[in-house]
Amino acid sequence: MEAMLFSMLFYLVALVSIVAAFFVMKCRNPVNSALCLVTTFLCLAVYYVMLEAPFMAAIQIMVYAGAIMVLIVFVIMLLNIGSVGKSRYTHGLAGASVLSFLFLIIAAKYVAGGKVSNMVGNVTSRVVQDYGHTELIGTSMFTEFLLPFEIASILLLVAIVGAVVLSKRKV
Repeated sequence: MEAMLFSMLFYLVALVSIVAAFFVMKCRNPVNSALCLVTTFLCLAVYYVMLEAPFMAAIQIMVYAGAIMVLIVFVIMLLNIGSVGKSRYTHGLAGASVLSFLFLIIAAKYVAGGKVSNMVGNVTSRVVQDYGHTELIGTSMFTEFLLPFEIASILLLVAIVGAVVLSKRKV
């Protein structure tokens, strides 16, 4: 019974995230599109909870659904982006829908086969129980992945400065 409820929750969250992701592309107003993106991020946080990774779910909500979305909405307001005409992107929406459907079929084939990837790591559920999610993530982020972490922060800074420069009327 519990497995059936778990599966129903998964499919419900999957449906909500797919619909929200579709409306990210479909909405004419950029702010409405950003709100649909927040819904998609929250569905991803539910996936993390279902995978028994509560730290990642909390980070997903705080960083992406919180801080990054505030940054995106700030840039939208700063650049004063109005509504986009429907005729400008209908052909791209149809192509993206077909491409997304093909990717969905390919992903379903791999998931049904049971082998999404052949990667085998040294972090097992036993290691996670012994050390905890937070310590394992922090250790790998600040040892193995320090350079990509710093590069990502510099790219975000460049994006913010670029948005401010683009929003100025006269240079």
